Amino acid sequence: MLRLGCGLRPLGLGRGAPGSARLSAGAEMPKKAGATNKGKSQSKEPERPLPPLGPVAVDPKGCVTIAIHAKPGSKQNAITDLTAEAVSVAIAAPPSEGEANAELCRYLSKVLELRKSDVVLDKGGKSREKVVKLLASTTPEEILEKLKKQVEQK
Repeated sequence: MLRLGCGLRPLGLGRGAPGSARLSAGAEMPKKAGATNKGKSQSKEPERPLPPLGPVAVDPKGCVTIAIHAKPGSKQNAITDLTAEAVSVAIAAPPSEGEANAELCRYLSKVLELRKSDVVLDKGGKSREKVVKLLASTTPEEILEKLKKQVEQK
């Protein structure tokens, strides 16, 4: 059994005391400590200060999000107001069983000229304050411009 242990030693470490000295010096230890520091500094890098665009923002994953103030049960779908906090949207569907949420996503996909599957409800399934996520590759500036055009048509 002892010979097996000695037979495994010469895997690139050499023989005798210099090989064991290299092991005890722990040349890998500073690398490991540096790797943890790099990991911490990398977590701080994604914080990019983006210019505030009112209700339109970009989440950490790069998707565009829109803060919505929903008004279900209206006569017709319309974007009624565009404030610094949210986009007010009147929805012609009752607020029951997710009908208004589905109608909101459908209407926004039409207004923003995106596929229905690219507009998903991110937060606020049972609230009037909602966050809609856009999965398509687009910029917040383009989205804000389209929303402003829709408000002006009202």
